[in-house]
Amino acid sequence: MKTRVKELRTAAKMTQQQLADLVRVSSRTIISIEKEQYNPSLMLAYRIAQVFGTTVEDLCCLQENKALEDQQYEEE
Repeated sequence: MKTRVKELRTAAKMTQQQLADLVRVSSRTIISIEKEQYNPSLMLAYRIAQVFGTTVEDLCCLQENKALEDQQYEEE
């Protein structure tokens, strides 16, 4: 799933470790989220969104991800 984590983190001049510490996960988790290899739990997405003063919907690009998923189902 696409997220804006890396975009928001770099704009805030924050390291992966700093963000990980703020949301109580390992830096490996942040790396995996940024590489789209791991989908954060709802609670983790909420914590990250709070750090950046945004919503879970915006952080997780929910409209865009839903459109992509809908398109995949239409092609089947």
